Amino acid sequence: MAITTQDVEKIAQLANLRPSAADLDRLAAQMGAIVGYFDRLNELDTTDVPPMSHCSAVGDTALRPDIPHTPPGTEVALANAPASGYGHFKVPRVL
Repeated sequence: MAITTQDVEKIAQLANLRPSAADLDRLAAQMGAIVGYFDRLNELDTTDVPPMSHCSAVGDTALRPDIPHTPPGTEVALANAPASGYGHFKVPRVL
């Protein structure tokens, strides 16, 4: 599937981007190459490949063990804060 500059303009509009006219041809070529890679992947025969629930599945589980621990506490959490007071982070007022 060839990506046109009109496709790039539409995608840029959806992403609230404003590429220059000089960048449209370059971006169209780069996006076309990316879509070409997916077309090559679609040519692979995956009929005998079982689906994976996680991309990093090792053994029976892909998750680390759930080990309970004590939270660090207010003093430790606020130790590196630039400003704190009354047990809270202080941030500039946003009006």
